[in-house]
Amino acid sequence: MTKLGKVVFTLLVLALAGFGILRWMQKAPDTAGVPGTAAVASTDGEEAADGFDFVVPGPAPKLGAAQPFRMAGDTVVLNLSEYAGYAGIILANNGLEPNAESWFTKNGGFKLKITLSEEDSWDDLQQGRIAATATTVDVLANYGRQWQASVPMQIAWSRGATGIIVGKEIRRINDLKGRIVAAASFTESEFFIRYLAQEAGLPVVRLDGIDESPDPEAINLVFLGDAFEAGDAFLAELGEGGGRIAGCVTWAPKTTEIVEASGGKAHQLVDNRNLLVVADVLLFNKAFATEQPQIVEKIVEGTLLKNQEIRANPEAHAAALAKAFAAYEWSEADAKEELARVHLSNLPENLSFFRGSIGEAGSFASAFQSANLAYGAELLPRPVDSSYFADLKALAAIESSGRLAGQVASIEPVKTSQQEPLEADPLLTRDIRFFFLPNDHRLDMANPENARLLGDVNRLLGVSPGSVVLLRGHVDDARREEFRQQGGETLLRSLALKAIELSTKRAEEVKARLLELHAGLDASRIETVGRGWEEPAGKDSDLNRRVEVQWFTLE
Repeated sequence: MTKLGKVVFTLLVLALAGFGILRWMQKAPDTAGVPGTAAVASTDGEEAADGFDFVVPGPAPKLGAAQPFRMAGDTVVLNLSEYAGYAGIILANNGLEPNAESWFTKNGGFKLKITLSEEDSWDDLQQGRIAATATTVDVLANYGRQWQASVPMQIAWSRGATGIIVGKEIRRINDLKGRIVAAASFTESEFFIRYLAQEAGLPVVRLDGIDESPDPEAINLVFLGDAFEAGDAFLAELGEGGGRIAGCVTWAPKTTEIVEASGGKAHQLVDNRNLLVVADVLLFNKAFATEQPQIVEKIVEGTLLKNQEIRANPEAHAAALAKAFAAYEWSEADAKEELARVHLSNLPENLSFFRGSIGEAGSFASAFQSANLAYGAELLPRPVDSSYFADLKALAAIESSGRLAGQVASIEPVKTSQQEPLEADPLLTRDIRFFFLPNDHRLDMANPENARLLGDVNRLLGVSPGSVVLLRGHVDDARREEFRQQGGETLLRSLALKAIELSTKRAEEVKARLLELHAGLDASRIETVGRGWEEPAGKDSDLNRRVEVQWFTLE
């Protein structure tokens, strides 16, 4: 080969290698979550969503046969992922490796080895390769009785890590009806959109890919290998201008990267900073937890203790957390930013979470049941109760000891601006047909359906600190033309005013019953308005006799 030929050949090899590396980077989900590696949508066809591998959805995977975890010497193995919500347990251990300065070594007499992985570790836990891991409550519901695991504590609330990014024309969850959203199956990504769709009264349909026709009456989900790749597929589709994917459900920092890279085409519809439905819990191999309750108790206690310390002064612990996540190239600034997206749970909050007594948040049972309902009987044909997983012995022992008696429950709304909730668009709207006494504004409380519906409205307020509901009363307009013919515009105006009065009273009656049934509910978080017959939902008289619930959350 001539000298010139060798040069040309070398340049060709380098070009092909560079192209291969570029394509690998575009497809590799693990690099997408590393700070500073935001994907940028191109318009040359190379990043079209067709270039992504969509996952055909199916049931939750089957786990292997349950085996107990056996300690090697005095070391317990715990697997976690890249997430600031795990700061308490990592920093209580003084890092990832077993060491003499670990709180667990000093106070529990055992060593803790923490491994980091972005892969699901459910089978590793099930088959005894690790003693413990962490996940969100909704994941537990997916695997049900086959999973031989126990949950002794809540680690944190995710408060802004998970988010829904949509095209700029989408203003509320209801606008996703008939559209396609990209997510990751059987993760908090899928659960988050399913939960909000359920509250909006919209069904969810799973599609095999973006070329399958969407159901016009449902929110349609397509799935990628993980939530980062779901975000990349949505961003690629924005770059192509095809509009087949209306949004994605992913988590930070991908949420921010997509909005910044979209060139104004996308915005964040909502995240979970004020939606307490994504709860992180510690999960133990059940046989190990049964055999070693003292170790479980000490891991819970040390984590709760450090959680409180970090909450009191997160900036003082940011450098140590960044060091622990050095493999992910975290800086101290990254650690500070990510710590702001979590609420590290303390002892009284844990007790309230599992006992269902906390007033401004959700609970283990409600989050678990919400997942069962959101996925439905088709995907979860044999659901189990949350009590199958919950094990409160460690929390009860710590409570009775008084060692963490100084901790106080405090979960406040996260405010990012001075804007009041009702100045923005509602996150979602739902028409509810309450049952009133005939020709009256009073609710028929002998009808059990009314109590259930009132509970639905109360739950919205319970899972979203600082949120407000607006109850918009409506009455049927079927006889409007008849009234016009009988008495002209004068009679029509008079009856229209009476219709507004009746609809207002009905909305106020719903509010009164909510306050009556749910003690401690702040009346200022419920607003009412009567719209009479001015906003019919259609020609169905029954559907027009309704109270529209608009849910406004702090963003």
